[in-house]
Amino acid sequence: MALNSNCDSCEIFYVDEQKVKAVAQYLSNNDRSGDLAEIFKVLSDPMRLKIIMALDREELCVCDLATLLGVTRPAVSHHLRILRHLRLVRYRRDGKIAYYSLDDSHISELIRTVQEHLDE
Repeated sequence: MALNSNCDSCEIFYVDEQKVKAVAQYLSNNDRSGDLAEIFKVLSDPMRLKIIMALDREELCVCDLATLLGVTRPAVSHHLRILRHLRLVRYRRDGKIAYYSLDDSHISELIRTVQEHLDE
């Protein structure tokens, strides 16, 4: 039994086998950590996050987003392709214009949840 000098860690080594087995089974049955990590990695880019936040407020086209964010249309298109690939945004055509919106309400909920966490 080794003692640990860190105050934010256990002072003894003890494993609750029942808890560990239950969580291990949950993780093995629901291992989407790679998919989750990919979404969080994509959202860690400030420009993509701003696009998501803008689309949470309004359906916008590439030109709208480029003007809003002060970047080029090709830069916005690049970010939108990545976001579309992960099904975070979708688009619809109206004549020659493609309007983008969030793919579903889960993305809005995720952003709001994180904002609420930051506000606490």
